[in-house]
Amino acid sequence: MNHDDAVGRRVYGTDHDDPNPFPRPGRIYRELLGGPLDGQLLDVTDWMPEDLFTGALLITPLGMYGPGGRADYGPREDDPFGPWVWGGDVP
Repeated sequence: MNHDDAVGRRVYGTDHDDPNPFPRPGRIYRELLGGPLDGQLLDVTDWMPEDLFTGALLITPLGMYGPGGRADYGPREDDPFGPWVWGGDVP
């Protein structure tokens, strides 16, 4: 996802009181679809290529398991470079 498409969208992991929780130029993001982090962007700029194909368990206070629980997000098989979809919550 390029910067122009992402402007105004919150980046996962930014603090709630961050004055600029939005995407920054020169960074690479994956949109998160579904689940507790729906609509947020994940900064994957410094990730290893193999990690981009496996996805991530992202900490979220909003999931089924409450604070400290994780949400499973990963690429779709038919679009490995597109948005990451929610696969469920994990304790």
